[in-house]
Amino acid sequence: MSLDRLEVEKIAHLARMQVSGAELDAVAEDLSDILDLVAQMDAVDTAGVAPMAHPLHMAQRLREDKVTETDQRDHFQAIAPATENGLYLVPKVIG
Repeated sequence: MSLDRLEVEKIAHLARMQVSGAELDAVAEDLSDILDLVAQMDAVDTAGVAPMAHPLHMAQRLREDKVTETDQRDHFQAIAPATENGLYLVPKVIG
C-alpha cells in the first residue's frame, strides 16, 4: 500500500503530530513500507499455528512471596492533610 503526501498530512493531523513539508516524503515512504510488511504478515496462513504467550519455552522463575518491608503507613499518613481508615482523603476533582 502506498501513501501519498496528502494522506500523510491527514494522518499526522489526526495523530496530532507535526511533520514538516521536507519530512512528508520520507514519512510517507516509511509508513508505506510498514503497511506493506503488515500486508505480507496478514497473507501468511496461520490456521494450524497454536497461539503462544512467549516465544521461548521457559518456566517463569517465581520468588517466594514474603514481606520484605515494615508497615509504615501510620508514619507516612501522620503528615497527610486528611486520612480516614488508612486511606488518603483528597478533594473531589470531577463534579
